[in-house]
Amino acid sequence: MEWIGVATYVSQLAIVVGIYAVVALGLNVQWGFTGLFNAGIAGFFAVGAYGSAILTSAASATRIGGFGLPVWTGWIAAMVLAAVIAWPIGKICLRFRSDYLAIATIGVAEIIRLVARSESWLTGAAAGIANLPRPFAGRGGSPQAALNSNLAFLAIVIAVLVAVYVAIEALRRAPWGRMMRAIRDNEIAARAMGKNIERRRLEAFMVGAALMGLGGALFAHFNRFITPESIDPMMATFIVWIMLILGGSGNNRGAILGAAVVWTIWSASEFLTNQLPLEYAIQAKYLRVFVIGLALQLVLRFRPEGLLPEQAAELRRDAR
Repeated sequence: MEWIGVATYVSQLAIVVGIYAVVALGLNVQWGFTGLFNAGIAGFFAVGAYGSAILTSAASATRIGGFGLPVWTGWIAAMVLAAVIAWPIGKICLRFRSDYLAIATIGVAEIIRLVARSESWLTGAAAGIANLPRPFAGRGGSPQAALNSNLAFLAIVIAVLVAVYVAIEALRRAPWGRMMRAIRDNEIAARAMGKNIERRRLEAFMVGAALMGLGGALFAHFNRFITPESIDPMMATFIVWIMLILGGSGNNRGAILGAAVVWTIWSASEFLTNQLPLEYAIQAKYLRVFVIGLALQLVLRFRPEGLLPEQAAELRRDAR
């Protein structure tokens, strides 16, 4: 039955890649299309994860919950909550530019993470929220049941990813997407043409945040729990940036490819280091960060536009 273990591992890898791809597409709307430097992805990821967890989890004597809503309702609510939270943040922070916007969004994400860590009545504090419902969760502890559960959840994640990709591609090809790229490339010219820059930036910020919240909800229900450690900025913000930069910002297929490449490297390096003796395995885990950083440096050096860059033909057509 060794093949079942391998298939289970591969299915888990594919699920996480799909979830990160959804989040990377959200960042691509903000940065790739509009040039918004959001360094607070973890905050919207957390809002979606905890929002869906609270709405779908069982009753608890220590925190709010017990609504018992269907999982799909929690996922929709996660998108809405993340977009609603993004609205006041965007109204305040989008007046900043570049590194100032990054600093502001990092601060907001840390506030959200501190709330998740300290407000036990809402988030369960350090213990988090466990026993979340998962569609097609395997019954029994057999390896075959675990594999079947993963494959079913993988089908859901693929369906969600395809739907998100088709929707974002439609936006990119529509006048809205061309206007976003015009704002990104030459704000002065776009404003001279009568475009409402502030409103369009806010729209892109909210759309991207909604997808990040959806990714957080998918992640929480896949693992069946969510804790403050799950929304560490390294894993919920900076690795998403690496995925988008490596894959190619401005290109939705590049965002998906970047998620697949980076998470495969990250997961495979963990698998290899786990084969080492314990005293070496702990130290070798730091090599994972080095390998990801090295891959990013090589891409920036030899292919700075990413593995799948934004289509030059479309840019020239938009310029006309």
